[in-house]
Amino acid sequence: MASVIRSISSSAADEAEWALRCDMAAIFRLCARFGWSEKIGNHNSVMLPGDEPLFLINPRGHLFCELRASDLIVCDLDGRVISGRGELRKVAFHIHARIHLGNPNAVAVIHVHPQYLTALSMIDGGRLALSHHNNLILNDRVAYDTEGYAPVDDDEEGDRIARLLGEKTILVMAHHGVTVVGPTPHEAFDELCSAERTCMYQITAMQTGQRLREIPDQYRLNYLGRWGEKRDARLHLDAWRRVLDRQEPDYAT
Repeated sequence: MASVIRSISSSAADEAEWALRCDMAAIFRLCARFGWSEKIGNHNSVMLPGDEPLFLINPRGHLFCELRASDLIVCDLDGRVISGRGELRKVAFHIHARIHLGNPNAVAVIHVHPQYLTALSMIDGGRLALSHHNNLILNDRVAYDTEGYAPVDDDEEGDRIARLLGEKTILVMAHHGVTVVGPTPHEAFDELCSAERTCMYQITAMQTGQRLREIPDQYRLNYLGRWGEKRDARLHLDAWRRVLDRQEPDYAT
């Protein structure tokens, strides 16, 4: 998983790939700002357009806060590094490649350990309660893993995770963290932001020891379609990119 088969040339890095690289680099930097990453662990990926199934992902050993668009490596679904410099982390391969392979709609895959969703994953029977307006759209998009204990170190475990996720977009992974998928990086990122913030409200309310004031089920939206059709996901990431353009412009290099 650590070889470099071919390098990225300026002529081969077309506009579509570069746009994805910059979006992904922005998401890495923002995950770092929000405290969602686990040291040099965690990983985000996106499938590249084209006939050959290849995906962009962060190389092993980098902090999210230092990643640039040009640092991301291109890998195939067998775990080989096709272009770029660095190593594909084994656990990243087993999670991302198997989800991309099992669900073509999961173009972007974000796997992080944000504080509140990770805390929820550690609670026996932990579930997002229908207690905040965000839950009206989120709850029907969430799957929960109640059986995962060991690290993801083989394809069998990666396939189990992919099956659990199914057609949902958010997987709260037992004792672990969260994986969010979407048809675009900005949609996966925006949905993750909403899920983590909603969980923050819930966990904070639970700390009072008082009963949660739940919203009647009749108001839930039962929505499983494209996230961007319901939220300004592109505008959200663009707004953060303007902040990064001023404060950390090297992300897009």
